[in-house]
Amino acid sequence: MRYSLIILFCVFSLSASAQWYRLNFKKHEVLPLLKITKPNSISRMGSTVRFNSVAVRPVIVESSLYNVEAQAAIVLKMVKHNMRYRIFHEASYNFSDLAQLYVKLNRLSEAKWFLLQSTMISRNENDDKHTIANLVSLASVKMTIGDSISARADLVEARNMASAKGMQSDAADISKKIILLDQSKTANTKPDIKYAENTITGKSAF
Repeated sequence: MRYSLIILFCVFSLSASAQWYRLNFKKHEVLPLLKITKPNSISRMGSTVRFNSVAVRPVIVESSLYNVEAQAAIVLKMVKHNMRYRIFHEASYNFSDLAQLYVKLNRLSEAKWFLLQSTMISRNENDDKHTIANLVSLASVKMTIGDSISARADLVEARNMASAKGMQSDAADISKKIILLDQSKTANTKPDIKYAENTITGKSAF
């Protein structure tokens, strides 16, 4: 009796299953591996990336005012160190670098002062090439400020020094700067001369 009950229970339990006779007991097929494609991530692309046929290039951020001020602070520490330990040759170039940074900051009076310090040291160190470069830079700053007479004197001194030291190419370049400066001065003074002439003759220019 017990065995007959077990058999009946097995039959009814199998029939109540979710259509067990449709199950596929065959061995599952193994699918082939996917082919590895060539990596196309943005990090592996060149400097120019294309999206929808539009070239996208990396943005280059120019030096900000903050960066220039930070550089000036670093160079200022260097010049203080070199002056303290009497490393005058390096300090002279530090002063020149500071002047260029202060020109970018449009602080021309301070740039002029740094160039004067650099020129004084380079003269004492007999660094003629650096002295000539400083004089030309100093003339440029003075021209921007409006001191054209002193700027011309610096250029003439730089040209004479370059000629005396056999730097003919530098002397020729400085001579061109002097000519441009003279032409600029002439162009700026012509209206004043006409006004003066009209004033003397008693005629109005308007």
